[in-house]
Amino acid sequence: MCTARPVVEINLMGYAITNQVGSGLRQRLYSRAFIIGDINKPEDRFVYLVLDIQSGDTAVRHGILQRLSKLGTEYSLYNQKNVAVTGTHSHSGPGAWLNYLLPQITSKGFNKQSYQAIVDGATLSIKRAHQNLTPGHLSVGSTKVENANINRSLYAYLANPKEERARYEHDVDKEMVMLKFKDVRGENLGILTWFPVHGTSMLGNNTLISGDNKGVAALMFEKEVQSSGLANENFVAGFSQANVGDTSPNVLGAYCEDGSGEECNLEDSTCHGSKRCHGRGPFFRNKDQGAASCLEIGRRQFAAAKALYSAIDKDGKTIRGSIVKSLHSFQDFSNFTFQLSNGSSATTCAAALGYSFAAGTTDGPGDFDFKQNNSGSPNANPLWSVLRRFMHEPTEEQKQCHAPKPILLDVGELQKPYLWSPNIVDIQLLRVGQFFIIVSPGEASTMAGRRWKQAIAASVSKLSMTDSEEPIVVLGGPANSYTHYIATEEEYAIQRYEGASTLYGPHTLNAYINLTTRYLPYLSATPPIFPLPPGPVPPINTNRSLSFITGVVFDRPPFFKSFGQVITDVHPAPYRPGEKAIVTFVGANPRNDLRLEKTYAAVEQLQLGGGDRDWIPIRDDSDWSLLFEWKRGSTALGTSEVTITWEIEGSDHAVSSMLSGGRFRIRYFGASKTPITGDIVQFEGVSGEFKVIGL
Repeated sequence: MCTARPVVEINLMGYAITNQVGSGLRQRLYSRAFIIGDINKPEDRFVYLVLDIQSGDTAVRHGILQRLSKLGTEYSLYNQKNVAVTGTHSHSGPGAWLNYLLPQITSKGFNKQSYQAIVDGATLSIKRAHQNLTPGHLSVGSTKVENANINRSLYAYLANPKEERARYEHDVDKEMVMLKFKDVRGENLGILTWFPVHGTSMLGNNTLISGDNKGVAALMFEKEVQSSGLANENFVAGFSQANVGDTSPNVLGAYCEDGSGEECNLEDSTCHGSKRCHGRGPFFRNKDQGAASCLEIGRRQFAAAKALYSAIDKDGKTIRGSIVKSLHSFQDFSNFTFQLSNGSSATTCAAALGYSFAAGTTDGPGDFDFKQNNSGSPNANPLWSVLRRFMHEPTEEQKQCHAPKPILLDVGELQKPYLWSPNIVDIQLLRVGQFFIIVSPGEASTMAGRRWKQAIAASVSKLSMTDSEEPIVVLGGPANSYTHYIATEEEYAIQRYEGASTLYGPHTLNAYINLTTRYLPYLSATPPIFPLPPGPVPPINTNRSLSFITGVVFDRPPFFKSFGQVITDVHPAPYRPGEKAIVTFVGANPRNDLRLEKTYAAVEQLQLGGGDRDWIPIRDDSDWSLLFEWKRGSTALGTSEVTITWEIEGSDHAVSSMLSGGRFRIRYFGASKTPITGDIVQFEGVSGEFKVIGL
């Protein structure tokens, strides 16, 4: 179901750019819930949420579980153990909702409206899925997705053993895995896919909210299937992330933006000593903040999923048996000691970020003089070492634990005014039949994800958990909390961005593997008698988080005008596909009403019949082609404008349903906040009629 999020005046979450503040909506965000359960054991079930947000989060998950507990006894089946909250990793959604201080800094703190919108939308999607539960079948299949991802940290990937790399055709995973849901009558109910590609098609200069390329793919699929009439009317398509850490949608590679046109330096992604290096998407020459490239990368995932969806009934595998299991435990990674496979012991560390964290990536380079591949003695300005000491100087023990990472931010030991980053992590696994899901709280790199999945598959086989069936293992995330990255030890040693952002030291990946393989027997048909310890409870900071985000004070129209009045109308000449119909209205702040399951904008088409004139909505703000933009006029006077743009599609357009020529108009739905009383008043605005020809 669609979620309502504040689309303006909130910093976007992902690139950590302070002036990347929402100014409107490119495509509405969604929460998609999938529930799988054992018909004969109602308590054996799990929820897998796919949210159009940057990641899962400790406070968000806590809020969802609290809301579910208040819905009545039938929802008591959903709990800490069996609810997985994953994000599509879009970098184009509003921020200010995360639990810990570090990601709150660029968003000017925590915003209750932004947080609550996610919790409410996710809870409602679970409720809808619960109400639509029906007996059915699952099938699984896979396909390759070509030209939709590349490895943005190839130098670090090449540090992995040559013989290990030789087992794989590509330096990123090209495989998309799909679960297909059908009821007992054979009606298609939905799909859930896993494929790794960063949600960074939309660039750091974009300020319009969207679900990025995975949001595009999901809505493409749902509109396509629903228009065919060959699926349930509530069909849901989830496009989940996988081992996304070092992947990029900028598939043409990273090039210098210093005029040379050369490829960036492989080792540190610099250009002749400067950091003017950026990845290029399929349509990087378009000056559209990455929109065309985003649409294309989404389309490529959609096309692969569509082909697999058609073939899976014939070529896929049926999920065998009725076993549905889940497990969850918290683990403090600030000092977790465990045994490696070679018999030696290893220890994780309190969370810390290295210098190369501040360098950013080729998808979004950082500021100042940091660069990637920065281990040992950092070569950034010495001022940063002084500033680090001012915040918190890491102990010698902490430095040794994280070596060779040079620590820039000792975030796991910064606790004022509250913890900056998590030390307590989520350990979660889900199972249905021979299908296992690793729910990862961090962004696993390509090779880290491969090792983790292989370790789970080997342990499943060793424990004979699936009888004669070959186990199928996928990894979904970032989920439940956000623990930044999970690199292999070899990649960690290189200290590019992903290694520098691996919070708990060089043994982070092996710690996750150790715990998940150790807990795996709890997913068996006959789990251990003693319950899995829940572990230490992480702090929930929603009621004590800082916030410097101002609310809406009031709205006023300009003198002699009214809300919803047209300022600049569409032109009278007919439009053709490829052109833009644009109208500007007297507006009000969209944060007054987030319009849950509604729309801010619509295109309506005139239907004539029997002498009546009926206007039928054919586009809304879930459509990629309909842009909603808000602009503040005067803060003191409370004035603002809304511009709605319809990028008129041709017959070959893949996102929105086909349309015929005729007469159209654009409608704006707004809500104003009155001075003094603060009442919210709904209003509408309508453009003039216009004609579209040549469709």
